[in-house]
Amino acid sequence: MRPLLNILRRLLTASPGAMARGALLAVLVLIMGAALLGLSGWFITATGVAGLAGIGIAFDVFRPSAGVRLLALGRTAARYGERLLTHDATLRALAVLRVDLLRRQAGQGARPLMRLRGEAALTRIVADVDALDGLVLRLFLPALAALVTHAVAFAMLAWLSGLPVAVAVAAGYLPGAALALWWLGRRAMAPSETGERQAQALRTGLIDAMRDRAALVLSGGLLGREAALAGHDADARAAARELDRLDRRAGVALAALSSVAATLALLAGGWLVSLGGSPAPAAIGFFVALALAEALPPLRRGVGELGRMVAAARRVDITAPETGGGAAPASDGPLLVVDDGALSVRVEPGDGVALTGPSGAGKTTLLLKIAGLWPAGGARIAIAGTAPADWPEAALRDTLTLVPQRSVLIGGTIRDNLTLAAPPGTTDDALWQALDAVDLAPALRGRDGLDTLLGEGGAGLSGGQARRLTLARAILRRPRLLLLDEPTEGLDDATAARVLDGLRAALPDTAILATLHRNAGHRVFAECKRVVL
Repeated sequence: MRPLLNILRRLLTASPGAMARGALLAVLVLIMGAALLGLSGWFITATGVAGLAGIGIAFDVFRPSAGVRLLALGRTAARYGERLLTHDATLRALAVLRVDLLRRQAGQGARPLMRLRGEAALTRIVADVDALDGLVLRLFLPALAALVTHAVAFAMLAWLSGLPVAVAVAAGYLPGAALALWWLGRRAMAPSETGERQAQALRTGLIDAMRDRAALVLSGGLLGREAALAGHDADARAAARELDRLDRRAGVALAALSSVAATLALLAGGWLVSLGGSPAPAAIGFFVALALAEALPPLRRGVGELGRMVAAARRVDITAPETGGGAAPASDGPLLVVDDGALSVRVEPGDGVALTGPSGAGKTTLLLKIAGLWPAGGARIAIAGTAPADWPEAALRDTLTLVPQRSVLIGGTIRDNLTLAAPPGTTDDALWQALDAVDLAPALRGRDGLDTLLGEGGAGLSGGQARRLTLARAILRRPRLLLLDEPTEGLDDATAARVLDGLRAALPDTAILATLHRNAGHRVFAECKRVVL
């Protein structure tokens, strides 16, 4: 439960003013509802007693009726304000939670982030944050409002109707409600979590099936995938049916509590009347007991979803991000050594090494291993004498840069994309130098220069231009070791030659290790033998 409490604290502190006003209005709605029914009950009873006593003509009906109208209108206004403020505050809090989650995930470093690239992990994160929107609206605020309202009702009943009536109402509600909600939360924990897990599996599986439908048809796997999706759907529906059954049972128990509390209040009020008390004040407890039933149904839904919330909170409430501190290991040996039996590579500063071989030979995997983004397995890999997994995260990223085969760009300007990697204080002249090095500056000078606007994913550039922009971004990092996965893909031979020359001129002391199908004989790699996988 600690992760759930941590998330609740974040949500409440994200917009405390709006949350406090919403909570106040939620309490006011219940109190005004109980006061409305209590005053109405007193008014009816007092009017009847006055009529029986023959003094109905002298009974003041105007002030009680005005109070009834005031409470009715006030309750409606408070309900509207409560909905508006609590939902607004919750949406603001969830926005803060999303930013906090992304910031913490980004601080985990490259290795954990690699595990989040799949659609299953991203879908789970989105669904988990969505699941937590009920933590405040359907659990915390209803529970707080119910407790405060019952406390206020107890005090007012003890004052107006007598302590026996107040005790009767509290005894009729609180123990039974606590027991019923505890039973619901305990029994609903497993089906709530299972239903959410199966729903996410169904959603992810459906997306995968739509994306891979052609391959599934050709391989004959469509029926198997359909059966798997049907299984997830059946499990999710079974969990939903179990939750519905438990919810109905808890609803019956909570509805019975209203009758029990009202009966006890009526008996206590009758006992006070038999001792000489006034019937009208004694009747207030009966009607207030009926009104207090309004506080329990919102809690029932929140408690029923508790398992889903707890599971989501465990995944969202990640530990504090790695600081990434620590200096780079010192070594007098080679900058990079790779030895896995069939392959042996030794790279010094300023070297250029081309890895060639057919598709599927493991060239990209080797780069990922060197970058510390893939388990090394049986291969011996050392950067400055230390395995990638033993490097401090920040120091490793400062030492090497990996440019994958797929260009990763964001919607925004050319400057936005470059400054993602540029050190603070990098000038526009330095950005243009990096663009010149990859032969991209002439094309951009004919447009809006660094302010050229790109669409999502770098839309607005050709494939080759996008490739060169990511290479320019790598130049700005000025790493000691540059890992390139097919850097000349999508470039003609002349442009590829200029780009490789520009890379070497911009980074004369950087060791370059590149996987290549073409241009492996370029002079950047002429001084080192090619390595064939």
